[in-house]
Amino acid sequence: MTHEPVAIRQAWADDAAALDRLCRQLVDDPAIRVLPERLQALADGERAQVLVCECGGQLAASAWLGFCEGVMYGGKPFAVLENIVVDRGWRGRGLGQALLDEAQRRCLARQCSKIMLRSSAQRLEAHRFFLRAGFRGDAKRGFVKYRRDMA
Repeated sequence: MTHEPVAIRQAWADDAAALDRLCRQLVDDPAIRVLPERLQALADGERAQVLVCECGGQLAASAWLGFCEGVMYGGKPFAVLENIVVDRGWRGRGLGQALLDEAQRRCLARQCSKIMLRSSAQRLEAHRFFLRAGFRGDAKRGFVKYRRDMA
């Protein structure tokens, strides 16, 4: 665990450049563009939240948490958690676990029936981390179709 003060909050428009940098550590894609106006549009946190972890005066980690309206469990929502990234220089200090704990706290506060965590298939070290954090890798199977593959 880090000895630096850690604060987790929703992202602000001013965080766009730092979030862009983090996203590029997660995905090597020149098309990545984190826009301040998009972060501002999500500021109410009703349907989705971009969580950021500030540590040592810098944005050191982030995650996207989306809330989906459910119909199966008395109208309880469910959550989707993805784009979890801890800056390379901050890994191994408990920030990823702090983000997962905060996401879970927010899901419990909304009475979510579950959290579905999505992670790229090749991120095996991250998968081991998620399993240690109590997520199951055998309960569901995820599929994705990217825009470039849609007719």
